Amino acid sequence: MGPLSGVRVIEIASLAPAPFGCMILADLGADVLRIDRAERCGPQAVPPGDPLSRGRRSVGLNLKDGAAIDLLLRLVEDADVLVEGFRPGVAERLGFGPDVCAERNPGLIFARMTGWGQHGPLAHTAGHDIDYIAVSGALSMVGRAGAAPVPPVNLLGDFGGGGMLLALGILAALVERAASGLGQVVDAAMVDGSALLTSFVYGLRASGSWQDQRGTNLLDGGAPFYDTYATADGEYVAVGALEPQFYAALLHGLGLSDAGLPAQHDRAGWPVLRQRFAETFAGRTRTEWEQVFAGTDACVSPVLSLAEAPVHPHAVARSAFVTVGDVTQPGPAPRFGRTPADVPPARPPRPGADTDDVLAGLGLSATDIADLRARSVVG
Repeated sequence: MGPLSGVRVIEIASLAPAPFGCMILADLGADVLRIDRAERCGPQAVPPGDPLSRGRRSVGLNLKDGAAIDLLLRLVEDADVLVEGFRPGVAERLGFGPDVCAERNPGLIFARMTGWGQHGPLAHTAGHDIDYIAVSGALSMVGRAGAAPVPPVNLLGDFGGGGMLLALGILAALVERAASGLGQVVDAAMVDGSALLTSFVYGLRASGSWQDQRGTNLLDGGAPFYDTYATADGEYVAVGALEPQFYAALLHGLGLSDAGLPAQHDRAGWPVLRQRFAETFAGRTRTEWEQVFAGTDACVSPVLSLAEAPVHPHAVARSAFVTVGDVTQPGPAPRFGRTPADVPPARPPRPGADTDDVLAGLGLSATDIADLRARSVVG
């Protein structure tokens, strides 16, 4: 099931962004075969519990061995996509770079997930999400006025600007291949993707509606009507009352409609608004404020924890979270009317769990596979 049913993906095991992109493809119906390191396979291998590994099959290959590379290239011959997350040039040195794969399969989409991209002065250096979003400019916007930038977990670089962009690039290349019949390289870089996520802010900045001082703007906590506030029980609510009618509903719910407050967009009055909002929200619990604003357009929502989000009534109504292998996690998205995506029925496979079946599908006998395993070519 799923709109990508029939698409065959080979994923070279890596961390975070590429697995997330491949999880999206698997969720949407693609057959994703993960190539795990041979030394990590075997009866002692523990099945991964993270959602990023769901919906896969797994083969263990020692990619430092030429015989394993030959097996990988045989798999490439019938694949639509190969995804790798090495530093630039590593796949070429191992013997399965884009040119080699294209000789075996001219229609292959060769998708490369890196932090800095395939070229540029930083391309061969190490980095993590925080480094990529720092250089892209995204990190500079996150944090309170006058304080240091705050790392937004690793959502902007690894996932939004990384794995999500990777999946989009793969889908675009598949659409183009339908016309040309040819594959191509997809160079997905987290520094590019996280920069792309700031496009809207660049528009605001060009129009004079955004200042480079974080925590002073409409959408970064600078505006008192777009911020979070502590409640009486130590929890928080989020307020996003931007439009006049939503702001009016906010004031009504807070009991401040006739309090003689400064105008909504009078920046000089924002400190006064923030103080009154903070004092008022601190007078009731989060649950009480949920009841006050229920059914209104005040754009006030509870700030839920990871434990609370899956049981919120809206999430339950939409089946937004699923349980796979005893792990509660977000379900496949987006939704499709005619080709709905299936929820993975079981926990992710242990590394190398499908090695024998996949190699048998290439025509290898049980004796051949045993010999490869004895030579540590496969796991």
